[in-house]
Amino acid sequence: MSQIGAPRGRTCSRSPRSRTLSSVATLTSAVLAVTVLAGCSSGDEADEAPVAAQDDAPAARDRVADGGTLRWAVDALPTTLNTFQADADGTTSRIAGAVLPSLYTLDERGRPRIDPDYLESAQVIETEPKQVVLYKLNQQAVWSDGREIGAPDFVAQWRALSGRDTAYWTARNSGYERIEKIERGKNDLEVRVTFAKPYADWQSLFTPLYPKQVMGSPNSFNDGARTTLKATAGPFLLKGIDRKSGDVTLTRNPRWWGQQAKLDSLVLKAVPRADRADALAAGGLDLAEIDRSTAERISLALRDARTGRNGAQAALAHGPGAAITPSKALRSWALAHGSDDEKAAEVKAARKKNQEAVDRYARAQDALAKYVVRKSLEPAYTQLSLNGESGPLADERVRRAVARAINRQELAESVLKPLGLPAKPPGSHLALAGQAAYADSSDALGEQDTKEAQALLADAGWVPGGALRKPAGTKAGSESEEEAEKKEKEKKDEGATDAKKRNDDAASDEGLYIVGDDKPGDRRSAPAVGANGPGNGTGTLAPASDAARRSAALLARAEALDTGTGAGARAAKPDHGMAGAYAPRGTAAPVTAPDAAKALGKDGKALSLRFVLPSGPGSESLRAVGDRIVRMLDAVGIRTEVVKVSDESFFKDHVASGDYDLALYSWPATAFPATDARPIFAKPEPASDGSLLVEQNYSRVGTDRIDQLFDQAAGTLDEEEARELVRQADARIWAAAGSIPLYQRPQLVAARADLVNAGAWGLATPRYQDIGFKKPASSGGAERNR
Repeated sequence: MSQIGAPRGRTCSRSPRSRTLSSVATLTSAVLAVTVLAGCSSGDEADEAPVAAQDDAPAARDRVADGGTLRWAVDALPTTLNTFQADADGTTSRIAGAVLPSLYTLDERGRPRIDPDYLESAQVIETEPKQVVLYKLNQQAVWSDGREIGAPDFVAQWRALSGRDTAYWTARNSGYERIEKIERGKNDLEVRVTFAKPYADWQSLFTPLYPKQVMGSPNSFNDGARTTLKATAGPFLLKGIDRKSGDVTLTRNPRWWGQQAKLDSLVLKAVPRADRADALAAGGLDLAEIDRSTAERISLALRDARTGRNGAQAALAHGPGAAITPSKALRSWALAHGSDDEKAAEVKAARKKNQEAVDRYARAQDALAKYVVRKSLEPAYTQLSLNGESGPLADERVRRAVARAINRQELAESVLKPLGLPAKPPGSHLALAGQAAYADSSDALGEQDTKEAQALLADAGWVPGGALRKPAGTKAGSESEEEAEKKEKEKKDEGATDAKKRNDDAASDEGLYIVGDDKPGDRRSAPAVGANGPGNGTGTLAPASDAARRSAALLARAEALDTGTGAGARAAKPDHGMAGAYAPRGTAAPVTAPDAAKALGKDGKALSLRFVLPSGPGSESLRAVGDRIVRMLDAVGIRTEVVKVSDESFFKDHVASGDYDLALYSWPATAFPATDARPIFAKPEPASDGSLLVEQNYSRVGTDRIDQLFDQAAGTLDEEEARELVRQADARIWAAAGSIPLYQRPQLVAARADLVNAGAWGLATPRYQDIGFKKPASSGGAERNR
């Protein structure tokens, strides 16, 4: 493990193909918010429905009242209105969805669908000699200044995002760099886009589409679009941003040619997640994503309302007054009216404070009964990231042992089952159930198996009592230290090792770029387990050779999915790792001799992993999952050092910088995994200045072959072939064990009971113009909280 504060490598994009996901990795459901070995999977999995359906109170437009204002909570005001800048966030994307053209939107299964408000059609009309896509625009589509949407807007966006002009400060441009030229078609309503090389994810381009006034110059792109938009073309207009009140106000677009927005205005209010229960209780919001505790309070309020219990009674039943028993109340009254004036004053003050808390809770519960909780699964999954840069996790066998120690089903159930949501762990890193690219490839790594995890650790040399054994030939004193330093320097100077003789993706960590792994594939074989081996012949660990064979079989399974042949049938270029640039972190805290005799160790060092977790008030669920993981790892002999850090520094100072061994965070789903997921799993590369370009691959684990599969998937125009290549890439990602998907995140949304076409959308894109309040005549009873 590297020292805290040591340079860990840059996370910037290494090439124009990188396309940063909007909402980079997310921390928890309360703080931060992608999201396919397929050969053992059912071929019908891609046709499965999403694990959880949408819950957005769908209603026909004729049942929605005209007018009204929706107050919708967001985490913060946007720092920029340009979604292509590095600091764009969820609020940026929400505004763009309401005021800018989206040529494609996502349906309930996360599939891209043409938006007829902007496009009549879009299709590949030529593949030879070049790919040509012809867009036919809706003839009524105009910008808010009255100008037609057309080829000049496409050209300006392409030039800004192609990566050729470095004056544009863009965070993502994948796909745009593949475009060769853009031309006007037969008329002003046709746009011809010619690609220099094939691009499967062409439907991801030009969404959102900005006007040429924004994209036409670096100044307007970099600075102008941060605070205002010169023209828009959606059902709503951006009226203004009030940074004092924390409001973004959107109003109906009078030039909108589609179905008129039902709402007069939509106000995005910056309300931190921790404050939303109070904001809802005060009646200040109509729609807000919430945490589990707030959802439970709303459920209690609704249950109380159905049973005729008012807020005051609720406060005594399950609120601040619930702990007051008749005997406690009598004793308190007696003290308040007793002869001890000092004690009486103290008790009276406490009684007054308690009564105020009861009154506040009562009012809040009465107000919360006007809301319902709409729930589904968020288009994102939470994963356990294993930092393969250095230390024990630089060894793939240790990473796989961690993975085999974890019961993903138990973790998913602990988070989702109490909420009444389906608790099926994701089987893919690259798609979610219901999406076209989804296939359950988790058997590439295997399910929870304590004995298998212990066997993998033994094969890697981590054995009981190993913390007390010094490496053979170790000398005492400074001589030993100097010799160790000399050997360490010699190791760093060594170039290729015996691993170079092996084929791509062989059974060791051959082909895995592990930062800090100076000699990829050059692992010590573990001593035999038994009467003459370590651990006093416990007999719980499989022989090392068996573990190695299982490791080889695991990667062979992924290999077979890749080409239909084994590793020996290929003559591909070996995928060798490179030595890292950073020193290992310090050793774990010393342990007592009895503990060390039981703990797993190697060469005098105990096996201990630094598990970094956020400490904020909205991260309770994530910490609870972390506690379960600690116990699961402890069961196979892996010790953990849990470090809790502030939510603000968790991602920036620890995950992105690589200052962790284990961490929990989430990635959002995407309809275009070949493009969007590539930087998350791309093999890190050294930069000319000695730093490391990891893009968004915060586990620092990757292979050339995974990169090749992503590139092939992005470069084929055969949709089924592209999906199969994505699934093959996922097979190898599972095998590399750099990240372990645990559960799809719950999506809990508090909504006014009469609000329709809004709530937990799941994988789908909101249709902003349909959001509104039910007509009074159409109300047929209060909506139940499910």
